[in-house]
Amino acid sequence: MFAETETTYGYFLLKEGLECLGYTILSVTGDGFSGIRSAFQGIPFQMCHVHMERLVIEGTTRKPLTEAGQVLLALVRTLHKNTNSHLFTERLKYFTERYRDFLNEKTTHPFTEDWSYTHEGVRSAYLSIVRLRKYLFTYEHDYNIPKTTNSLEGHFKHVKKYLGIHSGLTLKHQQKILAVILQASSVSPSKDVLNKLWK
Repeated sequence: MFAETETTYGYFLLKEGLECLGYTILSVTGDGFSGIRSAFQGIPFQMCHVHMERLVIEGTTRKPLTEAGQVLLALVRTLHKNTNSHLFTERLKYFTERYRDFLNEKTTHPFTEDWSYTHEGVRSAYLSIVRLRKYLFTYEHDYNIPKTTNSLEGHFKHVKKYLGIHSGLTLKHQQKILAVILQASSVSPSKDVLNKLWK
């Protein structure tokens, strides 16, 4: 199944399809898209630590100019150092207390008299962590759950590189090649299965 956009319904169909093939889904590690959590409701969800860092960088940049931005980026990067949920939560509470006024600072626009948060980027990054914090340490209940989607993205990178070799392919042919590669890398298909994919 190929989709033009990422939707909750698309993930729901994917889940149904996998279960029809006999797969039992024990956990899901994904990015911040809420549709994944909705589609796989009832299954443990782990927020990818790399994607969490990327969400923070969107708001702080890689070289934050403000102290709060620097501290928040440093905090999210502790996820890669086996920080446990208790310590991370305590650090986040400390950040909230110390920078509450900074995060809530508002700027009034002189012509329209509308207002907006002065440090919208850092505030948005902070709220992303708050919203997704409960999914950052799901792996602590089962260390077989991966903390990142790195292995999956590494596989997709390899597949994209292979497709890039055949740059003149039509979309239909690209989809056929992808179907064969993904089928071959998920199970040990028979020649009959692979031949059906090419039809």
